[in-house]
Amino acid sequence: MPVKVKADSSRTRIDVLIPAIEKDLETLPHVIDGIRKQVQHPIGQIMIVAPNRKRIVELCRRKNCRFVDENKVLPITKKNIHYRSKKWERSGWLFQQLLKMNGDTLGNSDYFLVIDADTVLITPHVFTEGDKTIFYCRNWSQPEYFRTYRKLLGKNPSSRSSFVTHYMLFNKSKLAQLKRRIESKHQKSWYSAIMSCMDKSKQFAFSEFETYGNFLYSMNPSGIILKKARNKSLHANAGQISAQRVATLAKKYRSLSFHKRKGYVRKTGVSNR
Repeated sequence: MPVKVKADSSRTRIDVLIPAIEKDLETLPHVIDGIRKQVQHPIGQIMIVAPNRKRIVELCRRKNCRFVDENKVLPITKKNIHYRSKKWERSGWLFQQLLKMNGDTLGNSDYFLVIDADTVLITPHVFTEGDKTIFYCRNWSQPEYFRTYRKLLGKNPSSRSSFVTHYMLFNKSKLAQLKRRIESKHQKSWYSAIMSCMDKSKQFAFSEFETYGNFLYSMNPSGIILKKARNKSLHANAGQISAQRVATLAKKYRSLSFHKRKGYVRKTGVSNR
């Protein structure tokens, strides 16, 4: 007997990948709960890609997630990345983008959802419709993201919307195709090409979401459905938001982000991410 699927859900099985560090431990349980409640797909593994720290490993065990040591995902680690100025430190920020872009080597599903460890979904989300991928988008971005895209792929980005909205569904085969295209053009590993194409004097010089989204859009714009992200940033702790307030916010927004970006300010002798 065939399984009945709701109109607002999908049969497409997906894994979930969440890059995280210890500063995310306060929000991360809420991120995981939001995924299990709001993602309208069969979910395989929820993978937390993070430093091998006791508190993170314990959280993964408690929340029935798979812990993945971030130093075993790529041939390089954060120590190999030097992306900083006298005032800011972005090496870890770039490292987590590269970790996401190697998500096609993890999990068992053909698709994986990446979501930032500070963003909680508060309304139901579907990421595929038939053979089309749904992207949640916004109207503004960083110009430097597009300069790097042009250097990487030799063409202008083709989408008028920005794909930088804290979460995105990746198709493993298409992500692998993107990385092969970069390697063929630059005759070096895809991650080395990204780091060499970036202007490291700029704080926001590369976006994995903008790069992958525009690559797919350039190949088959009719295979993509764009929806407004409707994300709300809050300067509060995720655990302090009442269920009643979340319900009110859900009438207008799809997700909430609890950013703590002071970590990008460089401190002498301290390695930030």
